[in-house]
Order: sequence, then structure tokens, then C-alpha cells
Amino acid sequence: MQRLWSFDHGIDFLNHGSFGACPGPVLDFQRQVQQRLERQPIRFFLEDCEPALDEVRSVLGRFLKASPADLVFVPNATAGVNTVLRSLPWRRGDELLVTDHAYNACRNALDFVAARAKARVVSVAMPFPLRDASEVMEPILEAVTSRTRLALLDHVTSPTALVLPIAELVRELDRRGVETLVDGAHAPGMLPLDLTRIGAAYYTGNCHKWICAPKGAGFLHVRGDRQARIRPLSISHGANSPRRDRSRFQLEFGWTGTADPSPYLCVPEAIRVMGGLVAGGWRGLMRRNRELALAARGRLCRALSIEPPCPESMLGSLAAIPLPDQRGSKVSRFGLDPLNDRLWREFRIEVPVFPWPAAPKRLLRISAQLYNHEDQYERLAQALIQLLT
Repeated sequence: MQRLWSFDHGIDFLNHGSFGACPGPVLDFQRQVQQRLERQPIRFFLEDCEPALDEVRSVLGRFLKASPADLVFVPNATAGVNTVLRSLPWRRGDELLVTDHAYNACRNALDFVAARAKARVVSVAMPFPLRDASEVMEPILEAVTSRTRLALLDHVTSPTALVLPIAELVRELDRRGVETLVDGAHAPGMLPLDLTRIGAAYYTGNCHKWICAPKGAGFLHVRGDRQARIRPLSISHGANSPRRDRSRFQLEFGWTGTADPSPYLCVPEAIRVMGGLVAGGWRGLMRRNRELALAARGRLCRALSIEPPCPESMLGSLAAIPLPDQRGSKVSRFGLDPLNDRLWREFRIEVPVFPWPAAPKRLLRISAQLYNHEDQYERLAQALIQLLT
């Protein structure tokens, strides 16, 4: 499988989770789309682009088990989170729920809107390591009060790689009158998704990570009864369009200014290409990646004499492993532990090591994608033994 990707020779790339990696056939397709655009930009944007994006929504809707009418495109999940948070009318005293495993960029967006409205962010402490999903459910639900307006929850937590019981959380929060905004950055292509069944008011995800579309392809799913409140970050022509052939929601998000739409237009091709690489299609791909991640986690835990920090049932194709405390508290300008740099420079292994919850505590997070194989994790295990002892 490695020949389909463009990695430099001689590196072990074990960090698909950060930015994804797009296979060559999909990049070739993107170049064709861009060339088509540049041959006649006016006709492309005025006539071709909208129906082409409608078809993308149809394909993506089937993949996510969602109505295309409820899907719009955003560059990434962070933009999706910001879109929802900046649209809703917060009031003084509102409580916005989040966990201490939240992605930092999205937590910053939550803090920003809360500060402007004099609302309150309530951070729920979730344990890690943990024994089972109840240790996630209970503290979140116990933090709900009569002032809780919204919960921002990760489907797959970025630092700790936990797959949260998101459908159950959405259901229980809804019973308590709390809307849920799901940051599903890692979920599409890693986990089988049924957004209709999950039922969240808002769900945003990336297509450039585990679906392997080009960078800049994300989506926002807004339940039909919530769409009137959600506006794009850039208000543009759709705000006063006289058209009546589609919803105001689609009109506003359908054109927010001139941009390269090729990442979105490549999503069906990425779904097709990736789904054709493994027996069993996407189900087979997800199963293969998860099994490799579990085997790799077991190999690393045994090599370092570390107990697995969470049950296998809470993992997809990412896994986080606590490492011995750092000697000191240095971090790079990107917030990474110095061990991250040593693994790259001395062993040509690309894998994130970061302080969590704060230095000197730290985690290593591995990814498993089709281009990865067991020997790479064995080399990582041997490098860690050498560097940590």
C-alpha cells in the first residue's frame, strides 16, 4: 500500500491522525479538477460547481448515513465548531460544557464566545487511564445544571484517542435539555457513522484525515430543526439571495467567497479509492486499521512495561500510551515533547509525543493507516527503549 502515498523514503510515518495523508490517485484527481476550473473559471463557478457539490453531498450523505440537505462544507472541523459557536445567541450566565480531553483549538473557540457573552465554560475532568465508558458518561452528565446550554464533545479525543460513547451521551444530554456539538474530526473513515442515529444537533468532521481526501475538506451536519440559527463564518451572497429552489442554509453555505473547491469535489473519489483497497470495502479497511492499532499498542505496552490505559472497546485506529515523566518541562514551539524531535532526528520516526495533561506528564499517540505495518511499531518500541532507559 505504501506506493500509493508520497512519503519520503526511509521514514516511518505513524502520525496519520494529525493531518491525514492523501493517496496519489486522489491527488491526481484533484489536479484534474483544478485544471478544469482554470480552463474556464466563469463557467466552472457559475454553472458547474453547485451541481457538482450537490453530488458530493449525496455521496457523503450515504457514507455518513445523513440527509444531504443537512450537510454543508467547511474547511475543517475547527471551522465547523467555530461556525456553530459563533452563530448561537449566548447569554450571560449560560454554561457551556466541555471535557479536559477536548482539542485545544476548539476549547479556545468555546472560551472566546463565552468571554464575549459573559457565559461560563464548565470543564469536566475525565480520567485517563480509565476502566470503562462509565467513567466518561458519569462525570459529564453529573456536570449538567439548569444553566447548561450546550456540550462540546469529541467523538474521538485528540490527545487520548478515546472513542467516546457519543450516541448515548447525545441521548442523555438531550433528555436534560442540553444540545450537543460533536467535534468528529477523527471519526469519518475511522468509525462506521450514522449521523441520523446519533442525532446530535450539530456534528462536524474532517474528510482529509481517515477518508484521505485532500487537505481542506470538512463538513458540518446541522439537524433540520436547528438550521435557521446557523450562519457561515463569512456572510456572503446567500444572505439575500432571491432563490427559492434550496434552503437558506444551503444558499448561505454554498457560496462564502472565491475559494478552491477541489478538496470537497475529491471526497467521492477518496471514498471510492480507499474503499477499493481492502477486501470488505470500508468495513474491511476500518477493521484492518483498528486491529493494527490494537496490536501496535499491545507491542508498545509490553516493551515499556505499561498497562493498557483504556479498554480496547474505546479505541479506533488511534491509540495513546502514557510515557514516563519527562525530565524537566521543556516543550517545542508547537507544544510537543522533546522526545518527539529525537524520535524523528535519530530514528526517522514521525509520531507525536506531547505533554498531557501538562508537563512533565506526557503521552505518545500512534496511528494505523493502510500504509503502516507491524515492523514500524517494533522499530518504535526499540527506539523508545533506547531513549527512555
